[in-house]
Amino acid sequence: MNPGTDIIKTNSARFSRTRRILGQDRFEKLCNSRVTVVGLGAVGGYVVEGLARAGIGNLRLVDFDTIQPTNINRQIFALESTLGSLKAASARNRVLDINPACHVEDLPLFAATETLDEIFTPRPDLLIDAIDALNPKVQLLAEAYRRQIPTLSSMGAALRTDPARIRLGDIFDSTNCPLAKHVRKRLRRQEIGRGITCVYSTEKVNFDYTEPNEEVKIGETPFSDRGRERNVLGSLPTLTGIFGLTLANEAIHRLTEL
Repeated sequence: MNPGTDIIKTNSARFSRTRRILGQDRFEKLCNSRVTVVGLGAVGGYVVEGLARAGIGNLRLVDFDTIQPTNINRQIFALESTLGSLKAASARNRVLDINPACHVEDLPLFAATETLDEIFTPRPDLLIDAIDALNPKVQLLAEAYRRQIPTLSSMGAALRTDPARIRLGDIFDSTNCPLAKHVRKRLRRQEIGRGITCVYSTEKVNFDYTEPNEEVKIGETPFSDRGRERNVLGSLPTLTGIFGLTLANEAIHRLTEL
């Protein structure tokens, strides 16, 4: 059975406000859309939250990591009850608690060359990248571009405090974002051009994505030893949440165009 049809038939009251603003045809299109979200942390969690509460019908949720105490200040899936749990599994449980009719897949995978086929199969209508590690982020974006998968991406939300500086635009037009600068440089090396929309902040920060810091972690995954140690950056739940909901809002607009 089509998950979108399930949502439309069984959740008439649950998503009545979404249907009122979008109209029936656009709402049905949202219910039948397939979105893959890679990275379920501070930004990605709010992407999933926004899409689930809007009535999206199909979600593929990808993250290899586990929930840590340091996540609680900004990540919507991070609770005392979920510490040590896989982010992907916790995200799936939350989506189904919001909308039991949604078709949700949780993939505890590290985004890398050898896992991209699984992440992209079946082909989503839209990919949302909320990875905060540089190498897997570039690999994911470059491969999605080659496969002509429409993509929205999050640049750096940490260290920012001014929501008025948040912007949405092509990654090659972004400014004052150290992460975006490094991503652009690596995309150019692979002859990847314009067409990747991102959320970013024009707020200036003094930071370089080079020096790793270690944190003690609880819970292990098959991919715990993958990638470099990440920098420990200060961040607010407000700014990361706005980044995520901005991406979710843009996704809703794109998926419901008739």
